Order: sequence, then structure tokens, then C-alpha cells
Amino acid sequence: MSVDEKTVKRIAHLARIAVTDAEVPHLQSEINAILAFVETLEKVDVEGIEPMTSVVPMAMKKRQDGVTDGGIADAIVANAPLSEDHYFMVPKVVE
Repeated sequence: MSVDEKTVKRIAHLARIAVTDAEVPHLQSEINAILAFVETLEKVDVEGIEPMTSVVPMAMKKRQDGVTDGGIADAIVANAPLSEDHYFMVPKVVE
């Protein structure tokens, strides 16, 4: 598959990229090279190969999932004009 100048201009328009007429031939060759590489990749036999997230096997760092109240509710509402039972009190605006 290859792209023509009209397609390059359309891609640039859709991507909201300003492209001059002088840049179109270079971009056309770049896009065609990318598409040729993708066509080459389609020929690779990947049957039985598991997908991977990294080239090097690594364990994902995880924190312990524990529920806490934060322990600082008093400090959070300390500067509030009005508070009640660790909640901010605000005037009613909807009737």
C-alpha cells in the first residue's frame, strides 16, 4: 500500500498539521516507508507467542490496598468557616 500527495495532505489536515507543498514529497516517502514496514511485520509468524508489556520481565510495583480514614479530618476542616462531624457546611443554593 502506498499513499499519494492527496492522501498526505488529507492526513495532515485531519491531524491539524500545517504542511507546505514542498514538504509533501518527503512526508509521502516517510509514510510509505512506515506502511512498508507494517506490511513486513504482518508477514512475521507470531503464532503461540504471548504478548508482553516489556522487553525485560519485571514485576509491577504495587502498594498494599488498605482503607484508612486518613487520620487528619480535624486538620482538613480546621480552617472551614462552618463544619460539622468532619464535613464542610455550605449554604443551601438549591430550593
